[in-house]
Amino acid sequence: MDGIVLLKEDHKTVEKLFKQFEKAGDDAHAEKRKIADKVIDELTTHTWIEEKIFYPAAREAAPDTKDHVLESVEEHHVVLWMLSELKGLDPRDERFDAKMSVLMENVRHHVEEEEKEWFPDVRKAMGRNRLTELGEQMERAKKKAPGDPLAVPSAGQ
Repeated sequence: MDGIVLLKEDHKTVEKLFKQFEKAGDDAHAEKRKIADKVIDELTTHTWIEEKIFYPAAREAAPDTKDHVLESVEEHHVVLWMLSELKGLDPRDERFDAKMSVLMENVRHHVEEEEKEWFPDVRKAMGRNRLTELGEQMERAKKKAPGDPLAVPSAGQ
């Protein structure tokens, strides 16, 4: 699978989870906890493979995407800290839904920028073979991704 396609599939998976969360009732605490835990796992793995594999390759292939990559890493920083806070937050806490809502806004903004503003440039610069190679590498790396959002490099920056 092409690396950009893999990342877009991850984006779709997370968006489906967001929609499930938004549809859950106000008192669906157990369901919301389960969904939030899946979101934490998905986004931790996703940010890990982006930072370890995709972003360095994108910067090398398309140097003019440097600013987009740097902004994305900063967006990851914010998201990863929110994920770490959500991980330990009781879904009955009055801040839980608000924190999830802000997380969703941040992630949706990040996804839109990646997919519309700079993935097309990276695709053009890399070509199909390199993107396929990256996709395979990222797929393998998913198995090695940490479970703790704060273990992703940008969380500590």
